[in-house]
Amino acid sequence: MSEIDALRATVERLAAQVRDLQDQVDIMQLVAQYGPDVDSGSGEAAAGLWTDDGVFHAVPHLRMEGRDDIVGMVHGAGHQSVIGNGCGHVLTVPHIVVDGDEATGRSHALHLRWDADAGRFWVFQVSANTWRWVRTARGWRIAERINANLDGSPGPREMLAPPPESGRTR
Repeated sequence: MSEIDALRATVERLAAQVRDLQDQVDIMQLVAQYGPDVDSGSGEAAAGLWTDDGVFHAVPHLRMEGRDDIVGMVHGAGHQSVIGNGCGHVLTVPHIVVDGDEATGRSHALHLRWDADAGRFWVFQVSANTWRWVRTARGWRIAERINANLDGSPGPREMLAPPPESGRTR
């Protein structure tokens, strides 16, 4: 291999690594936006994280399909009551597997609530999350998020299990 060919190969390898890293960062930024969006009551911003037909399934309570359902949840009386009393939706950095224009992942989410009488926050809920993201003309978007309380039942624990070896992992 000539020196020029070796240099080209190195540049191509580095360019692929940069693309992979950018995909990771873009997806992590997407996930990081969710908590601030819902805690501020910004329904349209939260819904904009999903594809037009995206699904958010909060097992077993609520299944939202499409952005209008997500906006409705954020603007709904139940969610408005929770944020009005003080809360924080904190999502951990997800483990992400990118395969071309699609990606999957898993993470935890914590729902913290304010206790005015005690002057402190308390953990209301810890949940498992599985994600499916797709690359769109507007960048990465959530195609599906499944959120289930880690209540000791096997289903939510299984959601956190490592993915089978297929595709690229990071």
